[in-house]
Amino acid sequence: MPLVLVSACLLGQPVRYNAIHKRCESEVLAQWLAQGRVIPVCPEVSGGLPVPRPPAEITAGAGGARVLLGQARVFDRQGQDVSDAFISGAQHVLLQAQSQDIRVAVLKEGSPSCGSGYIYDGTFAGVRVAEQGVLVALLESAGIRVFSEDQFVDANELLLWLEAGETA
Repeated sequence: MPLVLVSACLLGQPVRYNAIHKRCESEVLAQWLAQGRVIPVCPEVSGGLPVPRPPAEITAGAGGARVLLGQARVFDRQGQDVSDAFISGAQHVLLQAQSQDIRVAVLKEGSPSCGSGYIYDGTFAGVRVAEQGVLVALLESAGIRVFSEDQFVDANELLLWLEAGETA
């Protein structure tokens, strides 16, 4: 049975920068939880950042791939460079995923770690840019497909397809 990574905040864990959660009510997620498929992750906590913590954004909305290449940095609102924690946490989650042969993830949109469709531009002004977070860039470079919390149905279709391939 294929497992799936899910952002811990979507599962109701108060791990976000402001110590709240973003619990997601999804029939698919409820089914996965009942089946024992879900592996909760928070790369920022895995990288050693505290809860709560100042919000962070990637400079110039550059995206996670450029952070991984050392071409952009992640700063918190207080001006502290937290790039190393973001990279370390992403690497930790990737190793966890690879050790369990995970190929699907559903992560929190907009996050500088977990955003798959958009992140914020680094100005802390609420401006969205069509880029990926650090974890998403790393997972996708390793062949793990990432979906947002608005795409549980699509993620489930891929998971079922993968499962059918395992039993064929």
